[in-house]
Amino acid sequence: MIRQIPFSAERHLDWLALTDALAAGHDGPRAQVEDMFLYQGDNTLLTRAAWIAGMGVLVKAATVFPGNPAQGRPAIGGAVNLMSDADGSLLAVIDFALVTKWKTAGDSLLAARRLARPDSRNILIVGAGTVGRSLLAAYGAAYPAARFTVWNRSSAGAAAFAAEHPGVAVADDLETAVRAACIVTSATMSTAPLIRGDWLQPGQHIDLIGAYRPDMREADDTAILRSRVFVDNRHTTTAHIGELKAPLDAGVIQPDHVIADFYDLPAFVRRNAEEITLFKNGGGAHLDLMTADYILRATAHAAD
Repeated sequence: MIRQIPFSAERHLDWLALTDALAAGHDGPRAQVEDMFLYQGDNTLLTRAAWIAGMGVLVKAATVFPGNPAQGRPAIGGAVNLMSDADGSLLAVIDFALVTKWKTAGDSLLAARRLARPDSRNILIVGAGTVGRSLLAAYGAAYPAARFTVWNRSSAGAAAFAAEHPGVAVADDLETAVRAACIVTSATMSTAPLIRGDWLQPGQHIDLIGAYRPDMREADDTAILRSRVFVDNRHTTTAHIGELKAPLDAGVIQPDHVIADFYDLPAFVRRNAEEITLFKNGGGAHLDLMTADYILRATAHAAD
């Protein structure tokens, strides 16, 4: 029987349990992963496929239409199918927004739990969109004593975010907010760097989520050079995403500047309280598959 898992199933999910499931997933066989991008103007079709022996097969199709919000429509849509590794049968059709929300923020949270200082108290969210709201929930689960600030290109968007989430402060100046933060988590559609390396302070953790195309970046070369850099998947981040592809292609950094991806989780270690760590969240399909598997198991247990 094919299970239909709606967005409302998230009441059975837990952020910390998800990060534990993602960590465990990387202890198993390495995923086969393939991405396909099609572009028309500013619009993108991204098809992501992953196969992990013993876990399953997943195909996720995502459409990104940045102009949609101005017309009152979501910028991102798509579909997620989860299939059996044993016989290829369709196991579940899972709400696209559910998988995307939990995968995207969970990906970043796994890295932060290992790289950010455990005493982090000031967390800056750059971008007041849907992902920013997910990051507030995820980071709030791991850092319950933290104070959150949001910065957005549109001050009205930041104000609406803060009104929706009492206790969140609004930053008027991005540089000031970055300098004051322990953790900076950024989820924007920017094609030009917003976060400057000259603003970074000792001990910070920088979490970059928004860039997903070769022509997109959220942080400049100086930020990359000043940081110990980690990624979720070397192939998908360095080959397709401007955040790392651009400085690699220009010779600003060499491939070994990226210290590790999630298949080498023991290397995700903060060496001291002063170093700056930076994580590029590329959101590979293997993470969608691990998240979908977690959702399937968590909701099946709840149904029992």
